[in-house]
This record gives sequence, structure tokens and C-alpha cells, in this order.
Amino acid sequence: MELRNGDDFETHIFAKEWTRTAFAGELRRIPHGHSMAMGTVTDPYQPAERRYGITRQMLEVFLEHSTHRRLWITTKSDLATRDADLLAAIASKQNEVSVNITITTLDTELARGLEPFAPRPDLRLDAVRRLAKAGVSVCVNCSPLMPLINDSEESIDAVARAARQAGATAFWANVVFLKDCAKSVFFPYLQEHHPHLVRRYRQQFAANSYLKGPYVETMQDRVKRIKERHGFHTRPERRNPAPSLPQLSFQWI
Repeated sequence: MELRNGDDFETHIFAKEWTRTAFAGELRRIPHGHSMAMGTVTDPYQPAERRYGITRQMLEVFLEHSTHRRLWITTKSDLATRDADLLAAIASKQNEVSVNITITTLDTELARGLEPFAPRPDLRLDAVRRLAKAGVSVCVNCSPLMPLINDSEESIDAVARAARQAGATAFWANVVFLKDCAKSVFFPYLQEHHPHLVRRYRQQFAANSYLKGPYVETMQDRVKRIKERHGFHTRPERRNPAPSLPQLSFQWI
């Protein structure tokens, strides 16, 4: 969409024109056993969804035309609870349904600074609770983990404990990566709220968008330990992309 300024993503909202018939045709071409992911680029429950209802309509079509498929939804919004009835109905038709709710911290003040337009952490935890009560599988995603901001064992453990108590069946986390478009928004935030970290982050992300090496491995071990502590199933963690990048010498730990 050629949106260059970070603020553009909050002020220029696009709603796709579509028809139920065309979407139903697309669904029929998805083989049984395959997946449909919503929210990998744009949150399907962003505020505009209250007005346009596109996500709700898509779920209605999915319910009508899908069996033996997987539906994965990733969101930061408690608006997902609006569709708990549809999600449960979709799961009842031999589909695998999972809602992945991002909760990066339980610290409301920190969350407000990091995600000023997203619901508070307690509202998202309540969404986990309500979806789980409706019979929908919920995963809590504690990402991104940001060095010296929300990556402590205490911080991650608090999110995992609350997620388990709310009824989440899975938990995962991954370290932050910063593309140029993200840097333009994130570094001003750092300058305002964590000025003592600006130099370190600029040094670390000067040449590469991804972290690599001891810090990433430490975080993976930390998350695995926390998952085991709270009874979340474990699986091989996804390694950070770009294996050809050289190891970075700067130590966060």
C-alpha cells in the first residue's frame, strides 16, 4: 500500500471488497487437512472490524463450507470473543481451530507504551478465559521478546502463569526482529521511554534485522523452561530466520 510513515498504519485503514461466493470458492480449493491463517499480516480484529464485520462474515462462510481443515487466528484484540460461538461451531465440524492471542507483558503501563491502540493485557487474558470456556483452543503468544524490556524470566513467567490459569492450552514466544519500517516506529518509542537502551539497540540492529547467537539461544531455553514449569506442551522451537547471518558479538545477557 506504499505506507512509509509508521503512523499511516493507524490512520489509513483499508477494507477489502469481497463476496461470500468468491470466498466460498477459494475455500473449496483448499485441500482437506490444510490450513487457513488469519492475522499473519494484519490483525483480523483491529478496531475497523467492529464497523465492517469482514472477519465475522469469513468465519460464517468457513463454517458453512469447511470440514477437516485447520483455522489459525492471530490477534491482540479481545474482540475475538464476539465470535466465540462461530469458532466453537467451526471446531465441532471436524475442523481444528486455534486462536493465538498476543500478550507481551502483564505490565499495563509498559503495554500501553508498546501497543497504545491494543486492549489492555487483562482484557486479553479475559478473552483467553472466555474463548477457552466456549471450547476454543487458545494459545498465548508472548512475542516479541525485547532485550532488557520484557525478556526477564519473571516477566515471561508471569504471562505464562496467567495464560495457563485462564485456560490457554499452548504458549510460545520469540525474540524481536526489526525491519526498517519497524525501526522508524520503535526507535522513537525507545528514545522516549527507554533512552538508556537506544545505543544498544542501534548497535545490535545496525546491519541486520534479526538477532542471532547466544541471546536467542538463552531466550529459547528460558521459554522452554517456563513452558515446562506451567505444564504447556513443548515442541522444537522455531529457530530465528536468516541462518547465514554472522553471530553478533554484543551480549544482552
